[in-house]
Amino acid sequence: MSKLRGFQKLTFTYEALKTWFEALQIKPCRAITIPLTEAYNRVLAENAVADEDLPRFNRSAVDGYAVRAEDTTGASQQKPLLFRLTEEDELTDTAHRQAKQVWTGHPIPKGSNAVVMLENTKQVDPKIEVWKQAAPFDNVAREGEDIKKGEVAVEAGTRLKPHHLALLNALGKSEIEVVEKPKIAILATGNELAKVNEERNEKQIWESNRILLTAMCCELDAEPLDLGLVKDDVNEISEAITLGLKVADAVITSGGTSVGGLDLVPEAVNKVGKPGILVHGIALRPAMPTALAALEGKPVMVLSGNPVAAITGFEVFARPLICKLLGLKKEEPRPTVQATMTRKIATALGRKNFVRVRVTQKNGEFQAEPVSAKGSGNLSTMTKANGYIIVPENREGLAEKEKVTVNLFGDAEM
Repeated sequence: MSKLRGFQKLTFTYEALKTWFEALQIKPCRAITIPLTEAYNRVLAENAVADEDLPRFNRSAVDGYAVRAEDTTGASQQKPLLFRLTEEDELTDTAHRQAKQVWTGHPIPKGSNAVVMLENTKQVDPKIEVWKQAAPFDNVAREGEDIKKGEVAVEAGTRLKPHHLALLNALGKSEIEVVEKPKIAILATGNELAKVNEERNEKQIWESNRILLTAMCCELDAEPLDLGLVKDDVNEISEAITLGLKVADAVITSGGTSVGGLDLVPEAVNKVGKPGILVHGIALRPAMPTALAALEGKPVMVLSGNPVAAITGFEVFARPLICKLLGLKKEEPRPTVQATMTRKIATALGRKNFVRVRVTQKNGEFQAEPVSAKGSGNLSTMTKANGYIIVPENREGLAEKEKVTVNLFGDAEM
C-alpha cells in the first residue's frame, strides 16, 4: 500500500488485530466470587452446574386439580365427570376418581399425572365436575424438565442477564464466580488540551476523550482508571504509561499518534519497554494513525486525539480486547438492522471506512441517511448518528437504495 501521511505502509485491520493478539497471548482476568445479587452483567468465570433437578418434583403449571389423566377419558361440558376431592398427598383410591386442588408451582400428589385447569371444572360439593379430558402430564412441569442434576445450567464466558440470574437462583446459588472487571488505564496527551473547570488560554480546547473512552469502557463493564491529562513531553508520557501498566490490565492513550513534531506517544511507548509498538498506521478511516503495542505482556493502544477517530479505534481494537479480558465466549457484536441507503456515498479504496448514519423507519422499512462529516474531530456527527456502516477496503462507496447492515449505538432511537 502506498505511503500516506508519513506512514510507509498501512496495515489492514484484521492483520493488525492478529499481530497484536498473537504478541499478547491474552487471557481472561482472574476469577472472583461475588454474591449473585451483584452479578448482573458480569461474565461467568466457570460453568454453573446444577446440583439438583429443576424442578425438584412434578409440579403444577396452573391453578386447578391434580388427577389421573386416564380417569378423565370422555370428559366434556356436555358429559362432565364427577371427582371426589382429597387433601392427601397421594391419590390412593384407584377404583374411584380422585382429585386434589393444587396451585401453580405446587407439587402434585403421588399417583396423579395431570392437572385440569380450574376453568375447566365446577365445584359441586363435596365433589367437582371435570369438563375436559386430560392427557398424561398436561399442565405439569415434570421433575428435571428444566435442568437435570449435573447439567451445565450457564456456560462460562456468558454475560449474566436477568434470566441467567433467575435460573442460578432457582438452583440455589447465592454466590457465583465471575471474571474480575479488566482495569483499563486511560490518559490523554496534548499541550492544546485543558481540563474542564480549569483555566485555559486562547489556543486551548477542552479535553473530552478521557470521558468518552471511560464511558465506552463502562459500556462493556470494564473498569476505567483515569491517569489524567499529560503534556507533550516524552518523559511525562512514559511515566504515565509506566504507572498505567502497574495498576491496570491495559493502557489506552489518546492523542500524539500521527507523524507531526509533537506526536510523541509512540516514541514514549517504545521508551518504556519491549516489544513496544507492533503496528502503527491502520487501513482505517477514521482512526488511521492508531498504534498497537505490547509492554510487559500487557496491551497498549494509542488512539487518535480526534474524538470520532478515537471512537472508531476503540470500536475496532479495544472492544475485542476487552471482550477477551472479560473471558467472553465471543466478541459481543453491536445490534444490527438491515437498512436502505437514502443516497450514495464515496469512500476511500484500500481502507475500511466507518460511515456514520442516522437510521429511521418509514413505511415499515429502515432507511440509513449518511451524516455529513468534514473530519474526525466533529463530535456532533456522532450525536446526530445512531449507528454506522462498515464499507470494506475493496469498495469505493455505496449506492443509493443499496441494502446495508447498520451497527447501532447502544439503545439507539429510531
